[in-house]
Amino acid sequence: MSDTIKNKIGMVIVAHPDDAEFGCAGSVANWVLEGWEFYYVICSDGSGGGSDDARQVGEVERRKISEIRKKEQREACRLIGVKEVFFLDYPDGRIEPSLDLRRDIVRMLRHFRPSRVVIQSPERAWTPFYSVARHHPDHLATGEAAIRAIYPASQNPWDFPELLDEGLEPHKVQEIFFMGAPTQNFMVDITGTIELKLAALKAHASQLPDFAPIEERIRSWATSTGKKYDVSYAEEFHRTEN
Repeated sequence: MSDTIKNKIGMVIVAHPDDAEFGCAGSVANWVLEGWEFYYVICSDGSGGGSDDARQVGEVERRKISEIRKKEQREACRLIGVKEVFFLDYPDGRIEPSLDLRRDIVRMLRHFRPSRVVIQSPERAWTPFYSVARHHPDHLATGEAAIRAIYPASQNPWDFPELLDEGLEPHKVQEIFFMGAPTQNFMVDITGTIELKLAALKAHASQLPDFAPIEERIRSWATSTGKKYDVSYAEEFHRTEN
């Protein structure tokens, strides 16, 4: 890991409420304990996580679902020490790596100027198995928009010059951590923060009402990953320097 980190500010950029809890909450909790200041950017409005019978869901119900999920995400962030969470409010289930989304992410990067950013993989992983849940179209689109925002847009003054008028100068991210990437090259030992990760996940009660099997699955995943590195629990990423 780079020995020349400019500042201990980090950012997680994901599609939905609860994506960060599944993918990186143990690591973020670790980093916060090490003195990092973390911000979350949730690209969707979270309105697609309600009743399985979509015919019963109108616009009012979607707004209620959105507010519930945002409240749950704020509580999850509080539990692991995230400083603040922002919602870009793109329609849940319809995220595309558009210029508008890229600009909105660049705005967040230039405003908070993180050295470390965690994003979802813009590519599918096929081995050791293909995970449908991991490769939700919103996840892939958010990952693509985020990496395009990180490079070159955030650090290039010629990209989105209107942001300069907002006082947002170019910013270069130093480290990028990809969740769910086709190849992994970096582990974070979350043995000391697995309980915080689980508590943060449990905060998403509207989506995970029967938490016991979720907890069992998360512990199994984290244990399996940890065995590869001779630790009890771990999260795994593809890490690169920008």
